Amino acid sequence: MIGRSARLELVFEARGGGTAIAHAYAEPPFRIGRSFDIDGAAYVILVCSGPGIFAGDALDLSISVGAGARVVLTSQSALQVHPSTAVSPAAIRHRCTVEDGAELIAHWDPVIPFAGARLDQRFDLRIDESSAVYWSDALMSGRVSRGETWCFDSVAHELRVRVGAALKYQERYTLQPKQRAIAHPWIGGGMQYAATALTHHEHATMEAAELLQRTIETEGGEDVRFGVDLVEPRLVVGRLLGASGASFAAARASFRRLVLASVFGRPSDLIRK
Repeated sequence: MIGRSARLELVFEARGGGTAIAHAYAEPPFRIGRSFDIDGAAYVILVCSGPGIFAGDALDLSISVGAGARVVLTSQSALQVHPSTAVSPAAIRHRCTVEDGAELIAHWDPVIPFAGARLDQRFDLRIDESSAVYWSDALMSGRVSRGETWCFDSVAHELRVRVGAALKYQERYTLQPKQRAIAHPWIGGGMQYAATALTHHEHATMEAAELLQRTIETEGGEDVRFGVDLVEPRLVVGRLLGASGASFAAARASFRRLVLASVFGRPSDLIRK
């Protein structure tokens, strides 16, 4: 049913030295913004125009970046997850394919689970060995400014990265604050924000990971924790925790800019809103 179950499809292809949208389909509340050319890449802001997602809703996103295409994606704003009496949790399924020699830079605003919310989100990235990918998703503990932290019922999260036919990275967890206190010093401590940043590139090396780690440690401040490592050849993973929204957003943006400049060799201000 449109509204409770919504689908978004985007297919990009290389054309005439640039990148164009070859296919676009969006069901409410999804909306696809206009494509802009930035440094030869197609820049698109994805919009979820409704109030958010409720238990029982299902959002399905499919994005394909064709051979040689270059794409920059971001969301318009954070996605709110609301509670409801539905039996099944809110579900997000996000599949992304990046083909031979293509480049994808995707930076998503955080998900905000409200008190009592239930969410099951899964990201499936399938990328070619020769592709270049930067991907970052994030999660908040709740409406922090209202003191509503770690009050949701459950958040199940899975991020899978396949390079060619091989599974190279998998991140999976379920958070249930009522059963296990996330704010415990040995779990989340005083952190309220979390993000993952993946970089797949021929210049994603151990030296690059060490540079990213040193830089973010210097710039992050006391209320930000960051760990960066080369988990597979050409695949660097960074995990970020933040105690405050401002420092978290600044550290995340700083990390992205550094990756684009030092690894991709791209302008550091590709993401614009």
